[in-house]
Parts: sequence; C-alpha cells; structure tokens
Amino acid sequence: MSTQEIPSQADFRERAKTNDVPIARLIGFEVKDIAGGRATVVLAAGPQHANPMGTLHGGILCDIADAAMGIAFASTLAPDESFTTVELKINFFRPGLAGTTQSGRKRSCGGGHTIGYVECTITDEENRLIAKAASTCMALRGQKAEGR
Repeated sequence: MSTQEIPSQADFRERAKTNDVPIARLIGFEVKDIAGGRATVVLAAGPQHANPMGTLHGGILCDIADAAMGIAFASTLAPDESFTTVELKINFFRPGLAGTTQSGRKRSCGGGHTIGYVECTITDEENRLIAKAASTCMALRGQKAEGR
C-alpha cells in the first residue's frame, strides 16, 4: 500500500458512519448512532453466524461488541488521533438465535488521557440481555497514530 492509499483518521470515521468497513461487510453488521462516546452496532443474525449447536457463535458477539466499543471510543478522539484495543472481555448470559437482531450498545465509561475503559451490552430484539463486554482502549497520538 502506498502512502497515498493509507486512510486518514477522518476517513475511518466516515467509513464507520457509512458502514464502509471490511469487517462490517464480512459479518453483516451495521453501525448506528455514532456520537460523543456512544455507538450502536446492529446485526440481523442468520444461519451463517451459527456455531455447531445452532446458536450464535460467541466470536460474532465479540465482533459486534468490539466494533461498538471501538467506534464509541474513537468518537471521543481528536481527528489526528487513533486507538488500539489492549483488552477485551465478554460474558455470555443466554444464547443468541439466528433470525433475530442483536444490538451492541456502547457508552464510553471513562479513563485518563491515554487509556479508556468502555462497556457494551448486547441484547436481542426483545431487549433480553445476551452478553456484556468490556474493553480497555489506548489512544494513539503523533507517530503512533500515523497510518491507522
């Protein structure tokens, strides 16, 4: 990839708002309501998201939680800043089912100048709790943010 092809942070934010993100296209989730430390990721779950038992694969739930938390955290950063996730944890409370809509809603919970702690709740279309996730993100500035 040449330097001209490296997306800027502003490009990342626009791609997230328009759902032009490769992992979103691959899995099939949509990002909604990005602003001020909040983001919602919605997935219309189908048979392609199932594990061998026929319920939603835990990795899919991790993906939508990670996306919601990362995008919400990124929405609090300056245009020339980026971030990386340094830790992700998830607890599953009930199986998600194919044919239902799963929503990961995230709100930035706080942190310092460089490290932020974020949480996400994943619910089904009946607003039943499916999983809760938490993540630690690290803001990247200057050279560390270049090309990310």
